[in-house]
Amino acid sequence: MTSTSIDGTSVAAETDPAVTADTNQHYDLDPEIFGQFLDPLRKYSSALYETGSDSLELAQRNKLRFVARRLGINGGEQLLDIGCGWGSLILFMAQEYGCDTLGISPAPRQHEYIAAQAAARGVANQVQTRVGHFERMDLPAGSRDAVTMLGSIVHMPDLDTVFRRARAVLRRGGSLYVSESCFRNAAARRAFDERAGTEFVRSDIFGWGDLRPLSDLVTAAEDAGFSINSVDDLTDNYRRTIEDWITNVDAAAAEIDEHEPGLAAKLRHYLEVANAGWGYTTKHYALVCRKAR
Repeated sequence: MTSTSIDGTSVAAETDPAVTADTNQHYDLDPEIFGQFLDPLRKYSSALYETGSDSLELAQRNKLRFVARRLGINGGEQLLDIGCGWGSLILFMAQEYGCDTLGISPAPRQHEYIAAQAAARGVANQVQTRVGHFERMDLPAGSRDAVTMLGSIVHMPDLDTVFRRARAVLRRGGSLYVSESCFRNAAARRAFDERAGTEFVRSDIFGWGDLRPLSDLVTAAEDAGFSINSVDDLTDNYRRTIEDWITNVDAAAAEIDEHEPGLAAKLRHYLEVANAGWGYTTKHYALVCRKAR
C-alpha cells in the first residue's frame, strides 16, 4: 500500500507490482494531454446533452448527475468505480453527494492526478484509488452501495467474472451502472470486429478491447443474479461528445503535438473511427442492474 500525500492530506493508492506494466498505453500519456481536449473534469466517456446549447463541460456534469439518479444516490453512499480514469466520477460523487469512493484503474499516472485533485477539492478523506485490475482484486463482500463502470468493461475479457464479482461487492439492494459502446447485434460484431479501424484502435490506442452486443451484457448480468432496472440509449449523446472532443483536439493541436509529434492527428483519427459507426454498426447504452436479493 502506498499513499500520495499532498498539502498534508493523503489519498491511498494501492499498487500491485504484477499489473503496473499491464496498463493501457493510452492512459499512461501525460495527463495534460487529456486536459487539452476533454472537459475540465477530464471525463472520458459520453456526456449527456439536455439542450442544444449545452457545452461539453455542462453535458458531462449532466451525465454524472444522471448516473447518480440511476443509482439512487442520496448522499453518503459507499461507491466503487471500476476503470476510474482521471477520477471525474469519484471526485464528483465525493464533492457533490458526500460519497466515500474507491476508484480502480491499471494506469498509475491516473492515480497521481486523482490524488492531487482530491486534495485540492478538500475530499481526500473520501477518495481512494487502487492500481490494478478489478478481476484480480480482493475486495470485501457486501461493502458497497453502488458500483460503476463507465466505458471500462470493454477492456475486460471475462464478462461473467466481472458481473459476478461486482454483485458480490454490493450490499443487498445495491445497484450497478454500466455504460458501454456495443455493436448493434452479433452480425455487426462479426462483420466489423477485425476491420482496419477496429485494429487501429486496439493496437495504437487501447490495447485489448471487445465491443459486445448489449444482449451479451444483459445475459451476463442476469446470469450473475442481477435484476435489470433500466437500459438507456445514449448513442446520440456520445456522437455529440466525440464531435466536441474532435473540435478541442483541432483547437489544441499545436500544444498536443508538443508532447509527441503527430499525436493530435492520431487522436483525431481515433475519434473519427469511434464516431463513424454510431447508430449504424455501434450503439452506446447505459445499463443499470440491482442486487435485489
